[in-house]
Amino acid sequence: MRENDMLEKEEIFSKVLRAGRRTYFFDVRSTKAEDYYITITESKKFTEDDGSFHFKKHKIYLYKEDFAAFTEILNEMTSYVLNQKGEEVISERHQKDFKREYVERESDQETHKNYTDVDFDDI
Repeated sequence: MRENDMLEKEEIFSKVLRAGRRTYFFDVRSTKAEDYYITITESKKFTEDDGSFHFKKHKIYLYKEDFAAFTEILNEMTSYVLNQKGEEVISERHQKDFKREYVERESDQETHKNYTDVDFDDI
């Protein structure tokens, strides 16, 4: 069998989801027995200090006998997240230049009352 025939046989249907530095590939593939299964591949781009980059990939193989349970759990998990946290995405935390703002709690304020302010000029 020619190489092109193998590629056509293996990739039946594909979709791509680009999400920032991540790309998700959803592919329907064929087994040797001509049955179908799905692969989900996450590819994440990493940039080095010198400007070069590389990708890390993780792949999940999903077979027909697991479709119903997988879909049910995925729907349950996504619904839970959206119900608990809404659809707003807090993406700035994932930016390289993100700086967490410190919010002082009341318990911290109580602890600070037990300390004396010292100016270095006083030492």
